[in-house]
Amino acid sequence: MDKINALKSLLAIPKDIVITSHRNPDGDAIGSSLGLKHYLEQLGHTVKVVFPSEFPNFLGWMQGAGDIIIYDVSPEEAKSALEKPDLVFCLDFNSLERIDKMGELIGYLKCPKVLIDHHLFPEPFADFELHDITASSTSELVYDFIILLADKQHLNKTIAECLFTGILTDTGSFKYATSPKLFRLVADLLELGVDDTRIQNLVFNCMEEKHLRLLGYVLNTRMEILEEYRTAIISLSKQDYEKYTIQRGDTEGLVNYLLMMKNVTMAAFIHEQPTITKISLRSKGDFSVQEIARQHFKGGGHKNASGGYSYIGLRPTIKKFKSILPEYQQALLNNDL
Repeated sequence: MDKINALKSLLAIPKDIVITSHRNPDGDAIGSSLGLKHYLEQLGHTVKVVFPSEFPNFLGWMQGAGDIIIYDVSPEEAKSALEKPDLVFCLDFNSLERIDKMGELIGYLKCPKVLIDHHLFPEPFADFELHDITASSTSELVYDFIILLADKQHLNKTIAECLFTGILTDTGSFKYATSPKLFRLVADLLELGVDDTRIQNLVFNCMEEKHLRLLGYVLNTRMEILEEYRTAIISLSKQDYEKYTIQRGDTEGLVNYLLMMKNVTMAAFIHEQPTITKISLRSKGDFSVQEIARQHFKGGGHKNASGGYSYIGLRPTIKKFKSILPEYQQALLNNDL
């Protein structure tokens, strides 16, 4: 409570505040950041949200999304925002490496830093931490943060919509990391005016024709089932990206289709980028993909949703992934689906 009181004292006077989140921001990164922004602005602070890279278009409907500064797009504006803030909030990441070049800039800042996150193994770069790996999302923790500051009266529909979106996307529509506490929290958000059906439509029913064609192509020609490991793989090459003019966000959720199969415990989406090959891992039940991402692909994340990368190219990365499966075969086969 001493640190909460110290932070409350810091926030008692209007300040220039920067909020940032990880590269390739997802619904939780954007929802938690914008929810916190709208709360802090009510207290009289000047707030800028700065992300390393662009976010998917289907998340651009949230109030304030159009004001987010993207380092990759406007590096000078981003650097200017990060020049001398009074306070920095770091949301939904556990290491300054997760925000690329911005990490070095923030690392040099002398101002206080606040970490709000639910990933494993946070690095000790922040002066204040609200860290809980049992939380469904960072959006849930931003709600907790506002409650800890005894500011529930400042919650409103705009904040609630942002936090609900973060929770909705990070739990896979309330399939993962749920708890009685979370559903009580969501009930509070609904009482603030959140229209859950509207947000579900905005987030999940916004596909363009090319997205459905891409999905059909991927499931027909780029899906591989490894029955002996209860594992399925989708892979995309640079040529696939060019053929279907795939943009950021177009492949969001592809990996989850693999888990719809009855006997699949682990799903992998391995895709080639200009300089690296990324791997997204998902799992069911008690089987953890976090260890695989951390030990073999320089990544991390959560028990049922993690990711990483390699520099060895698409085919060698697929080969490497397959080569480690025997190590986890028994756990995959014994997992209670």
